[in-house]
Amino acid sequence: MSIIVKSLSYIHPNGELLFSTVNFSVVKGQKAALVGNNGSGKSTLLKIITRQFPPSEGEIILSETPYYVPQHTGQYDNYTLAEVLGVGEKINALHDILNGNVSSDNLKQLDDDWDIEERVQSALSFWNIQHLQLSQPLKSLSGGEKTKVFLSGILVHSPAIILLDEPSNHLDAESRTVLYDFIGKSRSTILAVSHDRTLLNLFDTTLELSKNSMETYGGNYDFYKTQKDGKRLALQSQLKEKEKTLKQNRQKAREIAEQRQKKEAGGKARQQKKALPRIVAGGLKSKAEQSSAKLNDSQNEKIAVLSESLKQIRQQIREQEVLKTDLSQSGLHKGKILVETRQINFSYGEEPLWQSPLTFQIRSGDRIRIEGNNGSGKTTLLKLITCRLQPLTGELFTADFRHFCIDQEYTVINRRLSVFEQVQQFNDRQLPEHELKKLLHHHQLSSEVWNRPCEALSGGEKMKLLLCCLSVSDNTPDLLILDEPTNNLDIHSQDILTAAVKAFEGTLLVISHDRNFIDEVGADRCINVNSE
Repeated sequence: MSIIVKSLSYIHPNGELLFSTVNFSVVKGQKAALVGNNGSGKSTLLKIITRQFPPSEGEIILSETPYYVPQHTGQYDNYTLAEVLGVGEKINALHDILNGNVSSDNLKQLDDDWDIEERVQSALSFWNIQHLQLSQPLKSLSGGEKTKVFLSGILVHSPAIILLDEPSNHLDAESRTVLYDFIGKSRSTILAVSHDRTLLNLFDTTLELSKNSMETYGGNYDFYKTQKDGKRLALQSQLKEKEKTLKQNRQKAREIAEQRQKKEAGGKARQQKKALPRIVAGGLKSKAEQSSAKLNDSQNEKIAVLSESLKQIRQQIREQEVLKTDLSQSGLHKGKILVETRQINFSYGEEPLWQSPLTFQIRSGDRIRIEGNNGSGKTTLLKLITCRLQPLTGELFTADFRHFCIDQEYTVINRRLSVFEQVQQFNDRQLPEHELKKLLHHHQLSSEVWNRPCEALSGGEKMKLLLCCLSVSDNTPDLLILDEPTNNLDIHSQDILTAAVKAFEGTLLVISHDRNFIDEVGADRCINVNSE
């Protein structure tokens, strides 16, 4: 067995429970995908397994020390490549020895690893980052290059256990293909957190993490999805059956109440007719009331149990349903030229960004994807289109249009505001407070998060908040811009965003290396910024 997790629990320092009593195992050579909603604790679980976080309870048994590829958000920016790869001291010792300093400390540090430098260079070449220097700080690299540095460490160290946290984030299409092939051929034990559906389908086991359990599915993501769909249909069938039973029990409770009223009325009439002694009449009345009360209590108890069960089933269905959000439509007529370029180029230094200058049109109603490798200038082109930058050469024409950008960092959101305050910022229509709260609830943001600062939200929660803000705003965008919007989203949140974008009838401009997302939102036109 490679990884065994027993009764694992984790409680945040503020006392909030993240997950409890989690049990699972990954056997030698197995490849398992770890899925779950944003905020369920997937990344935290990997950090616990790698001993970065201590568990609140439980035990982890590892056959070997795992190699960890983190989801980097700037926390390693001050490290050099050599430090990230864990080879700095070895390479320094090797160079000292080659320069004549054959000390016992250098020999101990090198530990007979004489080909360490060649392995590092081979690993960097494999990921097409051979131009990088080991002394470079990570902050000087692009997001894709940072990911490739961590992935290079697998080839350097040849670990038996590999833990991957969103390894395809920031990678361009070509690099993702290399990653898929690499994982497919690897003989190591792999546990990976990912929202990349192509990657998830490479794994033979899917583990779903929730607050109180870890459920194992013996197949890839498509298999898992089929099983989940079946469970949702079963829940809906169960909901209908319990609603029917609840209706019958409520009807029965009404009938019991009516019978009780009739008996009481009839009893009074008989008492008057027979003129029974008061003490006898009182006893009969008390006995009848006790009998009716027992029946009524029994029926009310059944109704309460059914109501609670229905509440739980509805919540489970709600968590799995794809949110339907209504984005108002742009008033621009189809075909209006919004952006037109002729031979434009840009530069951050002496050399132009694109070997071939760009010429294209964007018309109202178009659905366009911008393609290019990491570092090819896709985000720069977005800045030119939205007039945040001006071209170095060529001509750029832009019409008067409104745009809204959803990027992977959700920079439109003010991190310091609370969730409710953020929605209020977009309330151009002056909707009353109860309407705003109703919309927040509709966008699956419960009252528990309304006063939470936006910076504390998960990626999926931020995306839902953005969609809610768009539905509140009276300033409907003519052009919706998506810059790697799915990188930090769980699969369910991706489905929500996909449904909203598909329903949007304005102009769409999208940068994404997620081929499934591109196809589903119908971005059928392409602007390619690769230099080749």
